[in-house]
Amino acid sequence: MEVIIWVLILFILIYAIIPYVLAAKLGFWVCWKGKKDAEIALTFDDGPDPVYTPVLLDLLKRERIKATFFLVGERAARYPELVLRMSREGHCIGLHNYKHQCNWLISPWKNARTLEQSARIIENITGERPVFYRPPWGMMHLLDFFLHKQFRMVHWSKMFRDWKRKGGSKKVSNGLITRVESGDVILLHDCGVTPGADEDAPQYTIEGLRVAIPALKARGFRFVRMDEMFDKHFSIKTSHRRKEIEP
Repeated sequence: MEVIIWVLILFILIYAIIPYVLAAKLGFWVCWKGKKDAEIALTFDDGPDPVYTPVLLDLLKRERIKATFFLVGERAARYPELVLRMSREGHCIGLHNYKHQCNWLISPWKNARTLEQSARIIENITGERPVFYRPPWGMMHLLDFFLHKQFRMVHWSKMFRDWKRKGGSKKVSNGLITRVESGDVILLHDCGVTPGADEDAPQYTIEGLRVAIPALKARGFRFVRMDEMFDKHFSIKTSHRRKEIEP
């Protein structure tokens, strides 16, 4: 029995814990921090959301900055008009699984199938196939790096726990203004319906961004998409398919 327990512990370490630590803490195998001076990337997970995503897009448009959205496939299928708007307004779109589920708890091959399903959903809407993939909660395992070679794996270098309302907008604005450095990939959220999140939390994220964006601009930061920050490593694949959606 003791041998079985130690084998199980070793398996968990090799399969999940060590790959996660190498990616999340040391940046191995993932896009997590750029190298160009004064460039930062705003990234938003878990959307699209019919309440908060349009407000966020309005803010980004008004500030004339581009961001990257990591979309949940089933939500992209439910709100294609928001996905199309993201694309038309010049934002980068990546994948965040078909459902918001931890990679550690589902079959790697099932995850591969649902990732492909999500990629097709987005490609059919926008005409562009996503090439970035950020797993929910950033939880990567060993096989992620072998089964998803068609995607660039993404983590982050700064986050401010904006999926919880505690601390309000000041938590977000103060974190962005005081902690952001050149090359940071910043994790934020435009949807609060996922497990562990507060449903109204994106309201405070957006309010914090209203304060932080002008302050960061004043310090000379440029806001870029993920494909601009890591442009030497890949190119976006484009198709001619696009779902026609009434404006």
